[in-house]
Amino acid sequence: QVQLVESGGGLVQPGGSLRLSCAASKFIFRINTMGWYRQAPGNIRELVAAITGGGTTNYAGSVKGRFTISKDNDKGTVYLQMNSLKAEDTAVYYCNTYNPLTFPRRDYWGQGTQVTVSS
Repeated sequence: QVQLVESGGGLVQPGGSLRLSCAASKFIFRINTMGWYRQAPGNIRELVAAITGGGTTNYAGSVKGRFTISKDNDKGTVYLQMNSLKAEDTAVYYCNTYNPLTFPRRDYWGQGTQVTVSS
């Protein structure tokens, strides 16, 4: 069982910044893909950003150039730096991980952290 513990959400004004953190066992970081998803009311959960065990990143088009995903393997923590926040970024953000070598894929989720962008 993999436990993910998120922190860093909150209320921020448009144009502001927040950094989300997700702590997990450091032993999974070199293999697992770590990601951040978000879900706004009435919407499906969508991928925001992901980083592979080797450090390759990918981003949703709506956040590219504004958000940065990174990780610290030794600390067992993945981060999502969010800059130039917009009202449409408001959502519950979830940390996710899975082992790409395991079939079928089994996803693990954090409890979610609320991000609200509003003036």
